[in-house]
Amino acid sequence: MRRFLAEHAIEKGEAPTVAAAAKLFRTLCYENKDRLTAGIIVAGFDPVNGGSVYEIPLGGTCVRQGFAIGGSGSSYVYGFVDANYRAGMTRDECLAFVRHTLAHAMARDGSSGGVIRTVVIDKNGVERGFVPGDALPFHLNKPAPYVFGTQ
Repeated sequence: MRRFLAEHAIEKGEAPTVAAAAKLFRTLCYENKDRLTAGIIVAGFDPVNGGSVYEIPLGGTCVRQGFAIGGSGSSYVYGFVDANYRAGMTRDECLAFVRHTLAHAMARDGSSGGVIRTVVIDKNGVERGFVPGDALPFHLNKPAPYVFGTQ
């Protein structure tokens, strides 16, 4: 994918937008649908559209959304996301929401990993975060109450 984005940048004379990256990814996925079975989430920040998220499901559609959910634990958290997601969250509220959502998925799904890695992408750049397994905000045997925007 990096090569396709680099070629696009050379042809256009500027970095690709998130929309362009998502469309390139969609083309790559759809043209290899007989060898690739994955739903893809493409997200980022560009000066044209600001922050944006695109979901590319197995069929090859490319849909811009406020958020996207994917992976083996995703089926466990749709209700939680429906009840707690709201547009316009602050950076800290969004990080707390994402960490809680992932911890819920991990508590129910044995294939969802043991730590949380986050990446915040905005006009200031990229910031990576990490929550170790012993500090997850939710555990099945004693779930922490989720009070929106406080954790």
